[in-house]
Amino acid sequence: MQRKKLQHSYLFPNFGFFFDIDGVIVRGQNVLPSALKSFKRLIAPSKEFRVPTVFITNDGNMLRRDKAAHLTKWLEIDVHEDQIILSHSPLSMMTGLEHNRILVSGQGKIEEIAIDLGLKNIVTMETLIHNFPSLNYVNKNKRNPVNGPVDRNFKKIDGIILLNEPTNWETSLQLIVDLLLTNGMPCKHFPITPYPHIFVMACNMDLLWMAEAPLPRYGHGAFLLCLEKLYEKISGQKLMYTAIAGKPSILTYRYANIFIQKHAQKIGIPRTIETIYAVGDNINTDVCGANLYNRYLTVPEKLNGQHIQMNRDESNMNQAKKCVSVLVETGVHHSSFNYSKQHSHRDFMKIEENMFKPNIITNDVRSAIDTVFQLEAFK
Repeated sequence: MQRKKLQHSYLFPNFGFFFDIDGVIVRGQNVLPSALKSFKRLIAPSKEFRVPTVFITNDGNMLRRDKAAHLTKWLEIDVHEDQIILSHSPLSMMTGLEHNRILVSGQGKIEEIAIDLGLKNIVTMETLIHNFPSLNYVNKNKRNPVNGPVDRNFKKIDGIILLNEPTNWETSLQLIVDLLLTNGMPCKHFPITPYPHIFVMACNMDLLWMAEAPLPRYGHGAFLLCLEKLYEKISGQKLMYTAIAGKPSILTYRYANIFIQKHAQKIGIPRTIETIYAVGDNINTDVCGANLYNRYLTVPEKLNGQHIQMNRDESNMNQAKKCVSVLVETGVHHSSFNYSKQHSHRDFMKIEENMFKPNIITNDVRSAIDTVFQLEAFK
C-alpha cells in the first residue's frame, strides 16, 4: 500500500534525534516526569514517529528488542528494535569475529548478545573458571588447587570482548589479565610477556552513570580503568584495544546514522536527515560523542583504535551534515559543572576541552524537544 503523501512541508523534517536513555528518559526503572508527554510530540496521528528518532545507550546487558520493549512500556509509544543502538551494536559491522574463539565478559544475556553479534565460538567467564579452577583464588572458601584445562580439548582464546561490567570484578580482572599474559591459554607462566597481546574490544566507557541513587554509580569505564592499570602494572605494557564501541566513539555515531536515515525512509520522509540533535546527560559520553561526530562530518578522520574491517559499506549511505550536542540536567552533569575531560576514557584524554562543551543546555528532555522544534520552526 502506497503511503499517502503529507500535505505540509513542515511535516517532512530534515532533522532527527539521538536520545540517551539513562538520565534522560529514566533513572533506573523510574520514568522521569518530563519524558512521557514530551515523546508523544514526536508521534503522528498514525502512531508512527513523525521525526526520525534513534535511542543510543551505553547499556549493553540485553538485546535491542528487549530495550525497545522497555521504551515502549515506559513511553507508551511503539519503539522498534531498529531504533535502538546499544553499546555493543556497532560490533556487528565488523568482519572476521565469527572465525575467532572469544571470551565474552559481562552480565545479563551475554551469550545471546554474542550470538546476535555474529560470534560462533564463545567462551564465558564461567567456562574459563571451570577449566582453570586454580586461577579463581579470590574466595578462600572455594579455592580449588586443580590446574587446567580440565577439558583437555580446551583451545586457546583468540580475543576478548568486554560487553559490560561483570558482577565479580576481582575474578574477571584476574582471569582477563591471565589471558593477556599467556596469549590466551593460561596454563603456564610465560617468562617473557607476549606483546602485542590477544585482541581486546571494549563496549561502554562510562565511568559514571545515573540510576535511582542520589549519587552517580560506577559504570563499565571504571572496570576498564582497573583492567588497564593492573595490566600495565604487571606487564609494563599498555593495554591496547582493537576497537572501542559505545559513546563517545565515532564508530557508534556512524553506525547510528545508518539507522536514523533508514528510520526516516521508513516513516515516509523523502529526504536525507541533515541535522541530528544528540540529547544526553553526560558530557564525557553524550556531549563529547556528539561533538566528535560533528567534527567527523565536517572533516572525516580515521577512527582511532578501529583496526578491523567493517562489513557494511557506508559509501551509499547518506550522512547527516551536522550533529548538535544537547545536555539535559536530569542526570550525571549540570550547567554548573566544570566541563572537564577528567572522567573520560584513557584513549579520549587527548581530545580538546571544547569537545566536552554542549551546544545547547536544557532542564530536561521536554525542554530539549521544545528548543529543537523552535530552532527548526517545526510544529
